[in-house]
Amino acid sequence: MEESEVLSYVKAAALAVNLPLDEARATAVAVHLGRTASMAKLLDAAPLGPEHELAEIFRPAPFPADRGEAFE
Repeated sequence: MEESEVLSYVKAAALAVNLPLDEARATAVAVHLGRTASMAKLLDAAPLGPEHELAEIFRPAPFPADRGEAFE
């Protein structure tokens, strides 16, 4: 994305969620978003396979029983 496209996106997204952003703040957010998008492109281009993924699958802990009653 070009810088102007990122800035337009930031302004549109802020408007969509009713988030007031002045021009300076919108520009700062756009700079950070553009930088993040550039880093994501580099990571996407890295030749890594599923076997290189170190993160485990998220498994939430069981919900605690209420007043000693067990959930089945």
